[in-house]
Formats: sequence, structure tokens, C-alpha cells
Amino acid sequence: MTACTPGAITILGSRIDNIPSYEAAFGILLRACREEEHPDHITVNNAHTMVEGARRPEFQHIINESLLSLADGRPLSIIGWLKGARTMHRIFGPTLLEKSLDWGRREGLRHFFFGNTPETLARMEKVIRQRYPGAVIAGMISPPFRAFTEAENQLWLEEMRKAGPDLIWVSLGAPRQEEWIYRHYRSLDRGLFIGIGAGFSYLAGTIRHAPAWMKYMALEWFYRLLQEPNRLWRRYVKNNTLFIVYIIREWLTGTLPGGRSARTS
Repeated sequence: MTACTPGAITILGSRIDNIPSYEAAFGILLRACREEEHPDHITVNNAHTMVEGARRPEFQHIINESLLSLADGRPLSIIGWLKGARTMHRIFGPTLLEKSLDWGRREGLRHFFFGNTPETLARMEKVIRQRYPGAVIAGMISPPFRAFTEAENQLWLEEMRKAGPDLIWVSLGAPRQEEWIYRHYRSLDRGLFIGIGAGFSYLAGTIRHAPAWMKYMALEWFYRLLQEPNRLWRRYVKNNTLFIVYIIREWLTGTLPGGRSARTS
């Protein structure tokens, strides 16, 4: 897909695909795993990644080059609806992960998990074994919380390659996970890389899902903030404010920071 096709809209110059349901998103993942002869990547987007894309053309390129660009944040699906994508559904990354583990069992999909802490991975594995018996865990890696060396990257990628995964879920946080994926996904022979942010923590139970009414009202960020105020308040205040400012600027002038057109990628 490319920007401005009937199946997609742009927000601050970044492509967001018009995906109507989790079933439709999973169907695209499954077809790519079964039919594609090369690796690819999927982006799971919210206000933060839209702001990063608006400010940095190189990051926007990562979003726009992805096989599938999902509206993870409720504000994105609302804007999509206002821009004419009336069937666009919010595809929340952690929920997509859970549904892929569930629905992927009958397809024999192989899942690899990269990121987060050893403790979170251990808790997540236990949950998967109990909740989704038969789901195939091809491998798990908890990298250090620092810059990775090239030797480490190559070691981990070789482990992934030998494991033969269909879906490689990456939990390093945005924008780091998207940048790491884009630099390295071509090193594998096949498989889909998906940056999932806090998805491992949701599945492990260390972060709680917001009530349905808060998700519908685009207040999930506030529920997260209540759980991790010291870590998240600066990020949310900055990115949410910039997102609103940039959306207004796009609407009034059609431009992004630096004077770039919001209609180009």
C-alpha cells in the first residue's frame, strides 16, 4: 500500500491504513507469513509516532515503507474517520498480539519475542502457556537496556534466523523499536517484524488494560499515566501537545515542521 490509496489516509504526512477489524489485520499478517518470500515490517502507530514522523523525515519513511501501518491510538482512528476512512478501526497493538497468539494456534504460527526484561518475558511465557495452549514460542531474547553493539545485533538476528519465526514481536519502545527493526529486518530470510511497545507488559500483567469506556473516549493514555506517572508524564504532555499543535497546523496550512508538505511522505 502507499499513501493516498483508497485503503489509506495520511496523518501529518504518515500513512495510516484503513483496517476495519482485528480479523482483517490478522488476515493480512497471516497472508504475508504464508505468501511473502522475504521479510517485512509493520508499524503500530499512535500520537507519539505521528509526532516523530512529522519532525523527522527519516522516521516517517519507516512508517510509510511498512507493509502495514496500523492506527494503534484512538485519536488516529478518529482523525481517519474525519478524513473519510469511515471503516477504520483502532487496532491496539497489545490486543493484536493477544489475538494473533490465539488465532495463530490453528495456523501453527511461530512467535519470537525480542525486548523487555527477563522477568517480564518469564511472566509472559507463563501466561501464554496457560491462556493460549498450543501457541508456538519460537524464542525469547531480553537485550540489555543500553545501546546494542553490532556484534550483539548479529548474534540475536542469527538466533532469530535459526528459530524460523513467522512473527517477530519487538518491545523496545517507540521510536527505538521501529528504527531497530528497519535497520535489521532484511537480515532474516522471512518473517514479519512488529514493534509492540508495552505489549509484553500488558500480556504479562504488569500493566493493566484501561476500561473499555476509556479506550473508546481516547483516554487510554491517561490510564497508563495513572499507572506510571513518574516515567510517562513528560512524554505524554510533550507528545500529546505537539500532536494537537501539528494537527492544527496541518489543517490550516497543509505543512509540517520545517515547512514540509503534509501531503508528501
